[in-house]
Amino acid sequence: MDGVLVVDKPAGMTSHDVVHRVRQITGERSVGHLGTLDPMATGVLPLVLGRMTRLAQFYTGAEKSYDGEICFGFATDTYDAVGTPIGSRSAVKLSLQEIQAAAAEFVGIIEQIPPPFSAKKIAGVPAYKLARRKQPVGLKPVKVEIKEFAILGLKRDRAAFRARVASGTYLRSVAHELGQKLRLGAHLASLRRTAVGEFNLEMSIGLDRLQDLEGKLRDGQCPITDIMLNDGKGPLFLHSRLLLPQFPSVSAPAETLAKLLHGNAVNLPEYSSARLVKVFRGQAELLGIAQRIAGTLFHPKVVLGIPEVKN
Repeated sequence: MDGVLVVDKPAGMTSHDVVHRVRQITGERSVGHLGTLDPMATGVLPLVLGRMTRLAQFYTGAEKSYDGEICFGFATDTYDAVGTPIGSRSAVKLSLQEIQAAAAEFVGIIEQIPPPFSAKKIAGVPAYKLARRKQPVGLKPVKVEIKEFAILGLKRDRAAFRARVASGTYLRSVAHELGQKLRLGAHLASLRRTAVGEFNLEMSIGLDRLQDLEGKLRDGQCPITDIMLNDGKGPLFLHSRLLLPQFPSVSAPAETLAKLLHGNAVNLPEYSSARLVKVFRGQAELLGIAQRIAGTLFHPKVVLGIPEVKN
């Protein structure tokens, strides 16, 4: 089963839990996700199945968008709502304008210290393991990019926000550091991812609804490209032309496809300015990604198709 689908991850599950569940539902063992979501977070979790897992390398730097809430008054050891409160609760007397002004200082390329309860490794050990053992977690600041961080409203001690960030940015740390800047503890109260790269919530399906499609997914009588989302908004498995829109596409002739599928370089003169090109058989079947090596000469970087065997 080769395809890409978007799951609307529920709260309380890890990204690995979702992958495991999808393996059970689809019967496909080769399943991966394109960007981890914390257990408390919900929303867009793109999954690659079968040979499409080879595309994961192109999504490591994908931009991500979120909606969420920050709670002011106290910080937690995990920087989010599931953690243990640190210190006593403070009265919140901030105005919306004060929070917006402080939040504006986070936009751009900044240095950020990842949360102690994170997968960042210290001497090969994940930080969260050290934090759970009450051992020192000496995480160093890293450069991240926050492209948008808009405080949308304030209700009592909670501020609603919208954010758009580069890969590697921890919004838990943003919430924690915003509280420090305002000299008031704060933590991430809720988080919903609305987009990863070209994937968004309108393309997504809940796990319970996906479970209802198990029969269709496993019996093999219906092509996976024909299985639709229950709300009729589109196909369950995304059309290959929607993937990696930043790369130009070429529907290559049979001779060119044969060379690429066997690992040989081909000449694509019309794409001399591109670094990577998606190669299709016809309009829908993505067979691979070719990389320019010199001039108009492209070599296969990822091969998704299987060479046809002629008798």
